Amino acid sequence: MKKVYASPDLLSAGHVRNLLEQNGIASQLRNYYLGGGIGDLPVNECWPEIWVDDSDVARAEQVVRELQEALAEPPGPPWICPACGERNEGQFGECWHCGATRPASVGTP
Repeated sequence: MKKVYASPDLLSAGHVRNLLEQNGIASQLRNYYLGGGIGDLPVNECWPEIWVDDSDVARAEQVVRELQEALAEPPGPPWICPACGERNEGQFGECWHCGATRPASVGTP
């Protein structure tokens, strides 16, 4: 087994574990309950960790790398919904106000 991901928050670790599962990679979430030990134990030793079998390490690291690259990309410029005229931030694919799908090319404010 090898650790492929660690995060200070359980939510991020859970998301990575779900992505691995969707890609057919079995994993273990370790340190689930160690958050209560922060202060008595070193902080980074208490972080939730994702571990995978040695045979899945390369694929798991690729999934984690793709996630980190996607999160590093800027979300794009804000856009105006053509259906209701509402301004939406660039990371949204649907209008928060009316639910219309973002067209391929929309005007920016």
